[in-house]
Amino acid sequence: MKQQPSEAQKRATLLRLEKFSRFTDSSIGIPFTRFKIGAEAIIGLLPGVGDMAGLVLSAYVLVEAQRVGVSRAVKLRMLRNMGIDFLGGLLPVVGDAFDAIYKANTRNTLLLKRYLEEQLAVEPPPPPFPWKLLMGLSLLFALITGGLTLIL
Repeated sequence: MKQQPSEAQKRATLLRLEKFSRFTDSSIGIPFTRFKIGAEAIIGLLPGVGDMAGLVLSAYVLVEAQRVGVSRAVKLRMLRNMGIDFLGGLLPVVGDAFDAIYKANTRNTLLLKRYLEEQLAVEPPPPPFPWKLLMGLSLLFALITGGLTLIL
């Protein structure tokens, strides 16, 4: 039987993937702009093999998501993002710009982060029993009952 990763392992995986996504999608700032590109966009400039190498890099996020037990629906969304990034990168001329803008690894890491946050969310403790309210109402009821008994 396969053992589920601990909460600490899931958090470590997420931290590792955030660093990986930053490196592949937004590690290089373009001077005089706020826009950043990553190593994947640079690798994608190589005709043919660059886009395939980018797809292989993107598969790392999917493999890590599988290790932490992400749902099938999330993995399918990740595959969709990878496919869009790969096919968009194949387009002549605009494909390289598309690679720089789409940032599939960042999208997939965000999907994983949302999923893990739902899984790791700590449920708030139930509210304490309202003993003070119960005692106050009991005292009020006793006073009203005692007062009515004296009057009648």
